[in-house]
Amino acid sequence: MKKYDVAAYIWPAYTGDEPRTRMFWPEGIGEWQSVKNVADTMPFKPAGYNWDRKPLWGYVNEADPYVMEMQIEAAVDHGVNVFIYDWYWYDNRPFLENCLNDGFLKAKNRDKMKFFIMWANHDANTLWDRRTSQQETTIWEGKVTPEQFYIIGKRWIEQYFALDCYYKIDGKPVVSIYDVANFINGLGGVEQAKDALKWLREEAVRAGLPGVHIQMIKWGERHLNLSGVDGSTMQLGQLEALKVLEFDSCTHYQYAHFADIDQDYEKIMQEVYQEWARVQDNVQVPYYPHVSIGWDNNPRFFAFRPGVTTNNTPQQVQKAFEAAKEFSDRYNTVPLITVNSWNEWTETSYLEPDTMYGYGYLEAIRNVFL
Repeated sequence: MKKYDVAAYIWPAYTGDEPRTRMFWPEGIGEWQSVKNVADTMPFKPAGYNWDRKPLWGYVNEADPYVMEMQIEAAVDHGVNVFIYDWYWYDNRPFLENCLNDGFLKAKNRDKMKFFIMWANHDANTLWDRRTSQQETTIWEGKVTPEQFYIIGKRWIEQYFALDCYYKIDGKPVVSIYDVANFINGLGGVEQAKDALKWLREEAVRAGLPGVHIQMIKWGERHLNLSGVDGSTMQLGQLEALKVLEFDSCTHYQYAHFADIDQDYEKIMQEVYQEWARVQDNVQVPYYPHVSIGWDNNPRFFAFRPGVTTNNTPQQVQKAFEAAKEFSDRYNTVPLITVNSWNEWTETSYLEPDTMYGYGYLEAIRNVFL
């Protein structure tokens, strides 16, 4: 049977080991604090709405290698064989690296699966702290200068890219970039961003690697607002950026980036299939199909916010995996499927077992890919 690379994004905030997490989650258990303390009485919530699930594995520290050994076993047993770690760089230093460095990379069974980095270079704001989440005030900017990017790139190459368990395509380590506009604006413009990616590839070659496979996170029809050094602004379409910056592939991170998620999952999937087809027809590099489990970020707020995916049962999500498999078979030589996510609990889009569906979402993957 054909082997598929089912890659689940990991939100590495379910640990208190990173000191700077205490400013958002002072209980010292990372964003489990928001999951554990979801308000029983939420103002303005519609009749019948109740976020009442809990993790079957408990509020575990995902920077603990013993915890990750258990999670790796559960993942590979159900067909998830790649983790994509959201990777952050704020205030001139890494943030939330602990889950990868201390959890996954110190797990004795880490070689049972692969991992790669998705640079989550978006701004960090007060959203992560329920006490201030309504304010949406920026705490750290996600854009970086060329000097900072050189430090970041060398860190990736020296710490991760050469590892046997790092995921590669054609021998090249894969890294994806979440916010292309932030990337371009921080570097100083399109040409500077292009030069930076060229430098990263060449630096990897100097380190003995065949290069780097650089992947863009796609956002529907979104245009990138770019700021010039003279104060002017311009817009660049995502498809244009994909071509100009010479990305090697693209995928998505969340249905919420391009679809109306405030509806039934089956209806959302009709928009998703249209997006897959549109991207496939308009890009000259591989598009790797993406499946999101759902969306509901009310655990991050006190008052109810609209935008809740309904009927996203394991049975419905399994149909999405079946479609992704069919797409991959038809168009891609590398059978990579990305999934949101392994553990985005506060966005209600996770594979980890809970008290509502048990192992249902993981079983949906196993039913399709194993």
